[in-house]
Formats: sequence, structure tokens, C-alpha cells
Amino acid sequence: MSFGDPNNPYGAPQGQQPGYGNQPPQGQPGYGYPQGQQPGYGYPSAPPVQQPYGGGAPTTMPGTVSAARVMLWVIVGLQVIGTVLFAFSAVAVDQAKDDPAFEELADYPTGALWGIAVLALVWGVWATFLAAKFKSGGNGLRVTALVFGILTAVVAVYPFTVFGIIHLVLGILIAVFVGNSNGAAWFKRPRY
Repeated sequence: MSFGDPNNPYGAPQGQQPGYGNQPPQGQPGYGYPQGQQPGYGYPSAPPVQQPYGGGAPTTMPGTVSAARVMLWVIVGLQVIGTVLFAFSAVAVDQAKDDPAFEELADYPTGALWGIAVLALVWGVWATFLAAKFKSGGNGLRVTALVFGILTAVVAVYPFTVFGIIHLVLGILIAVFVGNSNGAAWFKRPRY
């Protein structure tokens, strides 16, 4: 049924035959309609559709968050390379102490090289943990990844080598991508 159907009891009032006297005066609306509104056709509109359970949270990882995850895996690769290089350097310096041709190299402390190798390994393990948990992690992981990105950028400023520049850029991008609204929406989404 529509408002145009003369048998619709909820429809607009039909025009009366002239001479019956119950016709509203000209300029006033018919009964049931407030001033300024025109009668519509069909049934009234439905109430707004509710969001699905979860409030519209993202179901797939946003592109920026996925990019931050890839950057963490790149840092893992760089840390593995750094760990191997520093460990190899520590062994080479330790072996060079017996050779008189490498006296300058033999004065370099091997303990510092081993310490840097261990630090690079720990940093790589931390990046591996963060990258592996991006799919299921909550807001605590987001904050940890944000701190990781900032610390990576700060630590990368000192050596400022090629690897330092790469770490600086990657650290800044990780912090920005995890800290933006897409990152917040992904890590604060409800988990069922």
C-alpha cells in the first residue's frame, strides 16, 4: 500500500467532495502533516542500520601497518648481517694479536666488538618478536613498536653510516606508521 491508495487507512487524507464543509481552508495543511512538510510516498524510512559487531573495526591489516611490519623484517635482516660482521671482526681481531703485521688492529678491544654483536643480536630478536606479533597484538604491542622505532632512530644517529641512515629512516617510518590513526585502529580492534 502507498499513500496514493484510497483504501490505505494511514495514507494522506483524500480530497473531499465540494460542498461537505470539512475541507481545510486554503493555505493550511491537511490533517496529519505539520507545517512545511510534504506528504511522502510509501512507508516511512527504516531506522539506520547498525554497525556489525565490532563497531567497524578493520578486518585486514591497513597498508601502513603492513609496511611497518615489513620494515621490522628488514631491520631483522640488517641485524643478522651486523651480528655476523661484528662477531667475525671480533674473531679476526683476536687472531690478529699474534701477527705483528696487524698490531694496530690488535689494539682494538675484542670485548667491545662482542658486546656490539650481542647488542645487534638482541635488537634483531626484539624486531623479530614485534614483527611476528603484528597480526594478533594489542595496544601494548603498538606502544612497544612505537618505542622500538624511536629508539632505533635515536641510536642510528650516532654512527651515521650507510646502515645508520637506513636504520634512521626505518625507525622513523615504523614510529609514524604504527602511531597514526590506522595503526591505532588496527591495534585497538576487538578480538574474538
